[in-house]
Amino acid sequence: MLTRVAPALFVLLWSTGFLATKLGSNEAEPFTFLVVRFALVLAVLIPAASWLKAPSIGASGRMHAMGVGVLMHTTYLGGVMWAMRAGMGSNVAALIVSLQPVLTAVLAGAFLGEVISRRQWTGIALGLAGAALVIGPRLQTASALGLSTGVTPSTLLATTVALLGITTATIYQKRYATGIALLPGAVWQYVGALVSVLPLALVFEGGRMPWTPGVIGSLAWLVIVLSIGAMGLLMMLIRENAVSATSGLFYLVPGFTALMSFGLFGEVLTGVQLAGLAVVTVAVVLMQAKSAKA
Repeated sequence: MLTRVAPALFVLLWSTGFLATKLGSNEAEPFTFLVVRFALVLAVLIPAASWLKAPSIGASGRMHAMGVGVLMHTTYLGGVMWAMRAGMGSNVAALIVSLQPVLTAVLAGAFLGEVISRRQWTGIALGLAGAALVIGPRLQTASALGLSTGVTPSTLLATTVALLGITTATIYQKRYATGIALLPGAVWQYVGALVSVLPLALVFEGGRMPWTPGVIGSLAWLVIVLSIGAMGLLMMLIRENAVSATSGLFYLVPGFTALMSFGLFGEVLTGVQLAGLAVVTVAVVLMQAKSAKA
């Protein structure tokens, strides 16, 4: 049952991440925020693993899981949150990260032997176009109002690093870590994330963590819903499916984020954006075709 609903549930949960991250990045330093976030995740996962008597994993498995953690959590989340803290809008960040299925499809052929069909390449192209349709009107509105989208060389670099991080993490997880049990694998992922983000916080930030209602709410949601719920679903999807098909789900994220913004904040959804949502949905269906092996 969970396998059937996992893709839709993952998209729904992951889409909330940009909203919660933006809320937290408005007040907290990004790397310090992530140190607290990862520590809280481990405070939940370690007792859970002990209580559930999760199987232990060997040294090689621990190192692979930590490698995924550095790429998926520190590199991706750190890059996105740093860019938002520096002023980049969540819509722009979402658009840049939505390039992931394109990059993943290219790398999946090189490193995993996945053969991307013409139908799937059509889906990749449609998904990118649909994501642009969803986000484009919001960027045009911001420009017309004289509002900054926060696109600077430094924020572009940060989101590009984030894009590379989540793409390589997906490939790495599929190639080296799919045999690792999900719960102990998650524990070691966050150990790797915490160990790698802590020096960044100590060197580049002042260690200030404002415990405001916004930061506390953002942390609670990101720890339980994103870091444990959505990340667990993503690891399961990578294990069960071709990475090119799994990465295609990320095309749906900007559209679902826009729908949530409409419901929560009353932001207007234009006809172009609704058309973009339809295009993205068709794209994801096309990309779910089974990939062959070279």
